[in-house]
Amino acid sequence: MLGGVETRSVSPVFVGRADELAVLTDALTRAAGQEPQALLIGGEAGVGKTRLTEEFLCEADRRGAVVAVGGCVEIGAEGLPFAPFSTALRTLHRLLPDELAAAAVGQEDELARILPELGETPRGPHDEESTARLFELTARMLERLAADRTVVLVLEDLHWADTSTRHLLSYLFRALGSGRLVVVATYRADDVHRRHPLRPLLAELDRLRTVQRIELSRFNRAEVRRQLAGILASQPDEEFVESVFDRSDGNAFFVEELVASRASGCLTGLTESLRDLLLVRVEVLPDAAQRVVRIVAEGGSTVEYDLLRAVTRLTEDELIEALRSAVGANILIATSDGDGYRFRHSLVREAVSDDLLPGERARVNRRYAEALEEDDSLIRAEERVIRLATYWYYANDVVKALPAVLAASVAARRRHAYSEQLRLLERAMELWEAVPEDVRGALRPADYTEVYPPCGCDPETTPLQRLDLLAEATVAARFGGERERALKLTKTALRSLDDGHDPLRAAWFWTERSRLITGLGRGDGWEELARAQELVRGLPPSQVHADVLVRAASWGMLHTPGPDNLVAAERAVEYARMVGAEDTELNARITVGSLLVDTGAPERGLAEMYVVKDRAAELGLGMLVGRAHINLTSHLESLGRSREAVELAEQGVALVKKSQLMDSEAWVRGNMAESLYSLGRWDEAAAEARRTLALVSSGAAPRAAAAGRLAYLALARGELAEAAAQLTAARAHFGSHDGQPQHQIPLSRLAIGVAAGEGRIADVRTEVAAAVDFGFPLGNHRYAWPLLLAAASAEADARGLPVAEAGREEALRVLRAAARTLATPVPLWTAHSEFLRAELLRAEARDTVADWTAVEAAVRALERPYLLARARHRLVEALLAAGGDREAAAGLLHEAYATSEQLGARRLREDLALLAQRARLPLVPAGAAEALLAPEADPVEALGLTSRERDVLRLVAAGHTNRQIAEELFISPKTASVHVSNILAKLGVAGRGEAAALAHRLRLFGPVAQQSAGTR
Repeated sequence: MLGGVETRSVSPVFVGRADELAVLTDALTRAAGQEPQALLIGGEAGVGKTRLTEEFLCEADRRGAVVAVGGCVEIGAEGLPFAPFSTALRTLHRLLPDELAAAAVGQEDELARILPELGETPRGPHDEESTARLFELTARMLERLAADRTVVLVLEDLHWADTSTRHLLSYLFRALGSGRLVVVATYRADDVHRRHPLRPLLAELDRLRTVQRIELSRFNRAEVRRQLAGILASQPDEEFVESVFDRSDGNAFFVEELVASRASGCLTGLTESLRDLLLVRVEVLPDAAQRVVRIVAEGGSTVEYDLLRAVTRLTEDELIEALRSAVGANILIATSDGDGYRFRHSLVREAVSDDLLPGERARVNRRYAEALEEDDSLIRAEERVIRLATYWYYANDVVKALPAVLAASVAARRRHAYSEQLRLLERAMELWEAVPEDVRGALRPADYTEVYPPCGCDPETTPLQRLDLLAEATVAARFGGERERALKLTKTALRSLDDGHDPLRAAWFWTERSRLITGLGRGDGWEELARAQELVRGLPPSQVHADVLVRAASWGMLHTPGPDNLVAAERAVEYARMVGAEDTELNARITVGSLLVDTGAPERGLAEMYVVKDRAAELGLGMLVGRAHINLTSHLESLGRSREAVELAEQGVALVKKSQLMDSEAWVRGNMAESLYSLGRWDEAAAEARRTLALVSSGAAPRAAAAGRLAYLALARGELAEAAAQLTAARAHFGSHDGQPQHQIPLSRLAIGVAAGEGRIADVRTEVAAAVDFGFPLGNHRYAWPLLLAAASAEADARGLPVAEAGREEALRVLRAAARTLATPVPLWTAHSEFLRAELLRAEARDTVADWTAVEAAVRALERPYLLARARHRLVEALLAAGGDREAAAGLLHEAYATSEQLGARRLREDLALLAQRARLPLVPAGAAEALLAPEADPVEALGLTSRERDVLRLVAAGHTNRQIAEELFISPKTASVHVSNILAKLGVAGRGEAAALAHRLRLFGPVAQQSAGTR
């Protein structure tokens, strides 16, 4: 089904490009197999990109594909937001009305920002995830539309694309995962200079293996001959071929122009100048046609017929006659929808536009603007505001241009085209000083920049200030991902506020700087927040004041937890209520609820957050709904209520996913993964963590947290290399600029686990010392207890290793001292405290059956299967060492081993298997005879090691080098090295330290292994 395809070529024969066409048709074939395809076609102007695309679209149509074409529009520097996507989707809406409606169902209001035909565009919400939400909805709509039919989307002239279009295209190329969709984008390679905004996108797409790039070269002499033969319908003589080839240099469009010039008798006087070559056929048109062509050149990529008639002021007959001449000369063509006209090639339009005199250009733009003001039905409603702003700007009428540009910026914002909004606001600031003061005085500030400017002024009567434009531009830059630009704008604004005449506005800009500096990784943002607090101190309540207080309280909660933060958050709630800023109030109440949980009032805190969650959902405040779910699930987990946390997280994911809040979804999924891990649902936990990493637009912090979850799983499953890799990834995502305890303490715990697994007890102690020095602030006991427990277990496992003896006493003292500072507000952390105490006693060989019985009883009351299996492992060890009840020990061993099998906890499973071998106990209950271990089984042989490898492992465990092993066993160092490599492979470990730690942990050698079963 072919829709929206224009045939603009003159050559009736398709010349060359066989390989390039094959790549495109192969993509069509692959797409039919549910593999979305992405292609870029580049080449200089006139080289044949359009003709290749036309040929491909004809083949797509022949195969039954649905085709939609959209072109980027060159209207000033800012462009029309999403212009090519809007045009292409409009075609799909016309061709597949019911199917597109079904694909967009439930999200029509958001998708109307790109395709206005779907309905009214809502006024909000606006935040840093707004654009990502829109992009995700667009991608999913296209996937659904292409689920059972091949859809070909062609976006032309990407070198003119607005920033929002470039970002959406990049998102689609990365996010499309299914459907019979082919996306093709074309661009002029010769226009993409070093600083062209398209250049970074091309570099980014080159790194994606899913994107194919086709570069078109000029024709050679033989291909030019074939092109000429097709145009002339006869074989050209060689002299003419040579002349055309030399003049065109193989550029297909120039070949056509040279033939057309010769046919119209205009060859005489033709110069080698590109501009002259393109203008020569325009200059032989009738005067009226030339005038129409010049007007069309200044109107944009396409000019509607009704608008053209209004601007030219010709009678309808005169206009049609002029257009007929221009179309007949292949200068202009009618658009596919029959509604307007465009140049056959943009090179001609550019040449005609460049040939206009300065006064002539301004006059034409003024006529366009006046026509639109007189009759706003001449063009599509969504284009009117931006085109009117552009026409007035190029008409050099600053009085008309400024309000028009401001109106266009509002329209761009409503479409989530924040980069275009920023460009327009910068244009307004450029015009500001040139506009008379009385005109500026009639303008009013916009009412949507978060908490700015409700500072006691009345927006209805207070004139717009340049500061207001800077505020709007700052937020637009932040929402559009241009944080560096936003930071410069805040600096400009604060420079003008140095005299202290407007402390509230200054405070607002300082809070913006705080979040920007944090986002850019330049610091933690506290210095800027402190400046804002100083500025609002002592001032009457305002929304800005409340916002500063809640941000300061939230910052303190995450960085320096303490009771002072609760006071600030409660004051923020009070101020927000006084000024009627309910969204700020609700945000502050989430912080209050979190701080209540941390300070020992969990039920009050949870109740407060549940109330806020429901109210935010009622008001449609998606970001606050997301934050409430993030904090609630996190606190439920900290209280040991993991099952409840998972249920709430599932609800939260559904809600934030519906609103396309990707960062919120990533955090909620990450919290769900943590709770699933606690519950022993490890495969589900891994799946949720990977889904978080797969969210295209999620931020660095939730991705870091997800990597941390995967590291915990890998560590518990004995996959040390994977755990280390995920730990490195998590640290890279978090960065070093913003050391929040909730991030740093879990990373330290992971580092301790990896170091312990690799037998690096000295590194374990170094990590513990650094963590203790960092501190465990209020509310962070949930992260500190697992860290201390991991360190104590490492010390106990290393008991007896020569390298561990020096410094052991001090290491244990540090752990005991740190534990005394931690709270145990709920049974979960009381159990951790008991476990830690027993491990410290085991590290000193002073643990008893009673110690481990108490631990097992404390953990058994929790839903923590892995922690319980570990406790039972130690209890079994203690029972056997004390000559206790072997039947009870066997029962505990069975349960712990079954849990380790079910979880895939390899290290624990191996420990239990070796313990069973030494004690001659079965690993499964009676009746499963096939799983019983032979009483005489040797634990070393059970690992698959030969007699010689046993000897080598014993020396490796004692810390010997390959040379020392060779001397001890009378073999060569090379042979020793081979034995060590084989041992590492059989044990499934990465290095000598890890092998030594495993041998020691399993008591394969030394006094413990030589004692009879049931003794210690």
